[in-house]
Formats: sequence, C-alpha cells, structure tokens
Amino acid sequence: MKRSLLHRWLPLATAIVLTACSTARPWINKPITAAAAAAALPISPAATAASPSIVAAITLSGGGARAAAFGLGVLEELKATRFEWEGRKTSLLDEVGLISGVSGGSVLATYYAAFGDEVFSRFHEDFLQADFQTGLILDALSPPTLYRLGSPWWGRSNAFNRRLDPVFRGMTFGELRAQRARPQLLVTATDLTTGGPFEFTPEQFGLICSELDSVPLSFAVAASSSVPLLLSPMTLRNYADRCAEAAPSAAADPAGRNLSARLLDLVADSYRNSQERPYIHLVDGGVVDNLGVRGLLERTLAGGTFEASFKGLQPGSVHQIVLISVNSERDTAERIDGSDRVPGHLQVLDALVFGAGSRLSKETTMMIDDVAQRMNEALRFERGRPGSPFAADAEIHVINVGLRQLKDPEMRRNLMQVPTALTILPIQVEQLQRAGREVLRESPAFQRLRRSLGADPQSLTAAAADPTR
Repeated sequence: MKRSLLHRWLPLATAIVLTACSTARPWINKPITAAAAAAALPISPAATAASPSIVAAITLSGGGARAAAFGLGVLEELKATRFEWEGRKTSLLDEVGLISGVSGGSVLATYYAAFGDEVFSRFHEDFLQADFQTGLILDALSPPTLYRLGSPWWGRSNAFNRRLDPVFRGMTFGELRAQRARPQLLVTATDLTTGGPFEFTPEQFGLICSELDSVPLSFAVAASSSVPLLLSPMTLRNYADRCAEAAPSAAADPAGRNLSARLLDLVADSYRNSQERPYIHLVDGGVVDNLGVRGLLERTLAGGTFEASFKGLQPGSVHQIVLISVNSERDTAERIDGSDRVPGHLQVLDALVFGAGSRLSKETTMMIDDVAQRMNEALRFERGRPGSPFAADAEIHVINVGLRQLKDPEMRRNLMQVPTALTILPIQVEQLQRAGREVLRESPAFQRLRRSLGADPQSLTAAAADPTR
C-alpha cells in the first residue's frame, strides 16, 4: 500500500521540488534588422484590398469562445453575400482588406487571416470543439508545465501560448505576410503599465525597435486573451535604445496636431526610453477596447482629414467603404441593482468586468457612429474632386452587429448569458453561429450595402442552407 502511494505521488512531488529551482524562459522577441525595417508596411484596409474600389474591414470583439462562434456566423454570412464586381464574381468576405480581433475575437481573426476559407471547415475541430479549457487545466498540472511555472519568467499565459501554437500551425507574422498578403491582421493587447492599446503591427514594434515578422501568431493571440488575474501578462523586450528610428521626430508640432494625433504621440513616447521600460507586459486587449476598433478610428482621426487615410490610392478608385463591427458582449450574471444587500466579491468582479465593459463598448459604438457621420460629411465634399481617391458615387457603410440585436427575446437572453470561457457547449456554438448570420442578414445597414453592391437576392436563401457554398 505504501509503495503504491509512493509511486502515485512521486512524480508530483518531484515536479514540486523542481519548481523551486526552475530557470525556464519562454520565447522573447529580438531586435529589428535593417532589412525588416525597410520591408515594414503600415496597417491599412486599403493597402491590400482585392479591388481598390472596395475598402472593407471587420473588427471582432472579445468574449472567449462565445465571441469566436458568433463571429464565425458573421463570416459565414459575408462569404454567402455574393455579387459581381468589375466583371468578376466575388463575395463580400473576399473583398475584406483588414480583419481586427481582440481577446476571443483575435483567435478567429488570426485563424481566418492565416488560413482563409479553412475557417469554415476546420475552426470547429481546431478550436471550438477542442475543449481548450480542460486541456489547459490538465496541462498546467503536468510535471513539465509545473516545472516551467516555477520559473519567475514563465506564467500561465505562456502555457496558454503553447496550447495555441498548434492551432496556428506554428506560423509567425512573417510567414503569414509571405503566404497570405490579405487580409491584413490586427491583434490588440493592453499595455499593463500605461493602460493603453498595444497593437501587433510593424509600426508598434518599430517603436520598441523589434521585428514583428518573428513573432508567433499564438503569442499575439495569447497576449490579447490574457484576462488579468486568471491568466498572467505576456512579456516583450523593449530595444528602443538600439534603434535610431525610435527617436521622436523633430518636425512634429504638438500644438498643430489634433487630440487623436497627440494621444498616439503620447503612446509612442512611452516606449522611447528603454532604460526606464526595458520590458513591456501585456494583458487582455478587451481591457482598453473590447471591440477592437478604437485604434482604427483614432488613426483615421489623427490623419486630420478623411482623405489622408486613403493616401496612395488612384484618383477616383474607391467606390465602397465598409466597416463591420462585431460585438459579442454578454450580460452580467445577475442584476445587483435588484437587491439592497451588499454585493459579494464575485458579484462586484462580474459587474466591473461586464457592466463597466459594456458601458465602454457602448461609448465605442457611439464613437463609431459619430466618426461615420463625420466621414460621410467629408465624403460628400471630397468625392469626385480632381485628385481625390473617392469616385463620384463613393459610399460609406458602417454596420454594427451585436447579440443585443437578436429579435427572439428568449434566445437573446440565453446567448447573452453564455459564459466568457475558452470552451462552451456544442449547442451554444451552433446557436451563436446561427445568431451571427441572422443578425447580420437582418441588419438594415447591411441590407443597404447588399443593394448597393447588387448582391444576388438568392444568396440570402443559400446562406441559410449552406453559408460557405
């Protein structure tokens, strides 16, 4: 009996002892090379559009597997929206030049950016049905992971990163750029020190004099999904002292720049002193922007003019500008305002994460609508003018898609209570996918876009039967 107990507990006891002297270190980013710096291009939905006449971007919010399933339904509906454009048959999804994701939405955004239409045949198997949550817990209890977790340089999110890497087949940003130039991918995390967004873009990595191409896709997704306290921050090295490009521009005139431009300058300046900040610690991108769209809006506003966001395009080439923002937020677990009892710790945490988070998402949605109105006003003035990239018939379509828009009240209530977790029930996955297709299909703004594109009315029926046909 004693021998049996000894054999049972010996591996765990050995692992615990080993953790006391663990020196395991995870992957860390490297300084940028001159060649990589010269090849870096800014993120822009216009830069890689299949046709420069359609400039389209999709943003996918956080929300764990709930967000991934709901967003997948939206992608299915976009793929089913088929039309003829400039003499060729295409779909709205195929015209997307940029896909942005935060937290759970970054898993789907990165998978689609890397593997395209495989998302419709393999994403279920690779992520939604993989029981990531149980696998992560079991992995955390294994002796090798226990040893690594005993290291001061290795955290729970590094273990999550290792679980994600096979999902993205070990691909790096450089390999993604070489194999699939479009759509461009934008993954956003939160800088734990500044509370500002940290985007996995060449420009952002240029600020820390590091090379984005060598970064594994799984690292970016793990950083964007590192919920504070539940998971640990992910760490990058700041090499700004080695790179002349990180120095501030002497030509910049803060007094002559608008608020968005000054805020972006402030974020950039926070990385320039690498002696003060030699390391950058990243957590869930939903902390600062759960919709994954604020960065795009801020850069648009920072340019000063709407036209500046489309520089480099041929005059009169742009006919359609499309932004689809997918919001997979959930409700708080219970309404604490219905009782006079002092809320407990879990109730307070739930209200802070989902109540305050919902308010921030509403503010962002209002910001989207406000920017869209200003863009429409600017477009009416600029389209058709000599030298303008906007054709005389150019239009802007901003489409907000969210679970709150579901018409069935019972289904809406049920789906907005699906937990924010890495694994959810198969029936919930199916219902969320169907909801994503339905909400987008019934959106008045989306229906206006379909009419403007001359989309085949039969594709609405086809989408219900086979969204990827």
